[in-house]
Amino acid sequence: MTYICSVGLGIPKYQLNQNEVKQLVQHLFINSERQINRLLPVFENAQIDNRQFVVPSTWFLEDHSFKERNDLFMKLAKHYALKAMDDCLTNPDFLLETVAYQDIDMIIFVSSTGIAAPTLDTHFMNERPFRQDVQRMPLWGLGCAGGAGGLARARDWLTANPDKTALIVCCELCSLTFQKGDVTKSNIVGTALFGDGISAALAVGAQSPLVKQKKGGAPKLLQSHTYTKKDSLSVMGWNVTNAGFEVIFSKSIPALVRSFWKEHIQLFLANHELTEADIFAYIAHPGGRKVIEAMQKVLHADPRKFCYSREILKKHGNMSSSTVLYVLREWMNEKIPTGEKSIISALGPGFSSELILLEWES
Repeated sequence: MTYICSVGLGIPKYQLNQNEVKQLVQHLFINSERQINRLLPVFENAQIDNRQFVVPSTWFLEDHSFKERNDLFMKLAKHYALKAMDDCLTNPDFLLETVAYQDIDMIIFVSSTGIAAPTLDTHFMNERPFRQDVQRMPLWGLGCAGGAGGLARARDWLTANPDKTALIVCCELCSLTFQKGDVTKSNIVGTALFGDGISAALAVGAQSPLVKQKKGGAPKLLQSHTYTKKDSLSVMGWNVTNAGFEVIFSKSIPALVRSFWKEHIQLFLANHELTEADIFAYIAHPGGRKVIEAMQKVLHADPRKFCYSREILKKHGNMSSSTVLYVLREWMNEKIPTGEKSIISALGPGFSSELILLEWES
């Protein structure tokens, strides 16, 4: 059994509303006006009001090499990840007392928007007083599924080591991957959806001394399951070029929710002898408005069970792996009765689906 005791955020300093991003795109692609105008309705249809970025809007007006982008990722990812970790380990909304970095036994670092070797978790160790024997599990390339994947791997490790603790850090600086010269539909849709997000979660084994630090509302992770569709490499991911990462984002994703994800969620519920009526809420990664709507229709679920997925999408956009922890944090601030169950859900490259069953304690 694994408890999620706290979630912290490192929110970037620059904010743009959706209309400002739309105007920026129109300015940048003025030479492809006809093609761009055909795609502009996606900005209104996304139902996103605001997004946060680690760079100002003027950064998007210039060309940037892969090296320049990645150097900036290294600098800014470390800065904001440390903020998220500090917030997580000191958050009075979730913890009775501050948790010391020396008490962390495993760092799980999740990202798909920059590369580093050694991975950034080693950089964190130089900035905060982690023990030298802290274990490390970097996860790269899981995309939007990475947050749920990181929680699932933490649950696996803490089930085997119930007296331990893990800190899951999701850091996605999607803005740094923007391609100024790419007029493909995937790039424009991605520009209408993605923002920057950094989050951290404290996972604690059932026999860890830190269990006593949690306040009420800490959910227990019970089971997890991964489902990967074969021959679906073109659904989402990166096309790596000399200029950096070019987004692959297929229009078939909502249809795959209605087929592939439907199969997975039905199998998951059946395996745990549950029905949709047994689920209090869905902590769903909001890949986009159409994805959330497709999930609701598949389940015939009350839209209120997805309320925070829609709210986070509206306020922050799609922040890849970090997003699901933003949603989880909102639900953890609710007073949910003991024994109620929820499902964490996220979709990512592969094409893959991550599901985690959790139970609430008030």
